[in-house]
Amino acid sequence: MRLSYSFFNRPCLEVSKELVGKILVRKTENGEIRLRITETESYIGESDTACHAHKGKTKRTEVMYMRAGTIYVYLCYGIHWLLNIVTGEEDNPQAVLIRACEDYPGPAKLTKKLMITGEFNRKDITACEDFYIEDDGYRCEIVTDKRVGIAYASEEDQEKLWRFIMKS
Repeated sequence: MRLSYSFFNRPCLEVSKELVGKILVRKTENGEIRLRITETESYIGESDTACHAHKGKTKRTEVMYMRAGTIYVYLCYGIHWLLNIVTGEEDNPQAVLIRACEDYPGPAKLTKKLMITGEFNRKDITACEDFYIEDDGYRCEIVTDKRVGIAYASEEDQEKLWRFIMKS
């Protein structure tokens, strides 16, 4: 079953945890690519110093203030596209980073495999014909950990267990 707006229109921590085990589906002219999500991270609002929206709405971050289910893709280090999905209510910036999938242990590896680039930024994942997320009924045990690559954030925000990982 394809995930709908109501799935994403909830608090980021709930969505982030529940996305683990779901399937990213990308349709291309060469066929369909299906990857199971194994790891996510939550970024929640202007008070979260690890969140891009920490300093408020800018040209880059205004997508995080949009409707739940909006895709937020950005270029990291000028070379890697990273995939996020906006959650919660409009004007309350929060998003889930899709951090890893089975056989693709890293956010840049999975976007490369799925051929996700900046052209997907601001699209609605609940309405895209060629890219969406499915729930196939699979359930797994999930462990939490600290988020990765946020040395710039406050010590308090670095310590938050807002990373959700499929237990092997």
